[in-house]
Amino acid sequence: MSRNPSRGKVNTAGPAGKLAGLAASGPSQRQLRVGEEVRRVLADLFARTEFRDPELVDARITVTEVRLSPDLKHATAFVARLGRSDVDALMPALRRVAPFLRSRMSGNLRLRVVPEIHFQPDTALDYAMEVSALLNKPEVARDLD
Repeated sequence: MSRNPSRGKVNTAGPAGKLAGLAASGPSQRQLRVGEEVRRVLADLFARTEFRDPELVDARITVTEVRLSPDLKHATAFVARLGRSDVDALMPALRRVAPFLRSRMSGNLRLRVVPEIHFQPDTALDYAMEVSALLNKPEVARDLD
């Protein structure tokens, strides 16, 4: 039996090593798939559930994206308010109902552990509108032509 001097070392050379380096830079396929499923279930709960919290009674909330931790135990849900931009005012109320939403999600998700939900306001639409307004300014339009 011969000894292998490279035993125990990770070989990062070649195509397999390159692929392994790329996988660590972004979310895995499973994180993306489970995140989309959590987003769908959360959006459905917001659409169909009557909340007892007075701040959430008339609020129309949409879930734009859900990002999961690599161990799938924590989910960050990016939320926006339909027709309004004051979603920041709802953050305390959303944090209060997070355990209730998590318990309701448990029946709709096929996961061993339902992730703990953390809410963040989604500012991507506001940012896109700001960039669009900048691009439509006469000074910028002149430079683009």
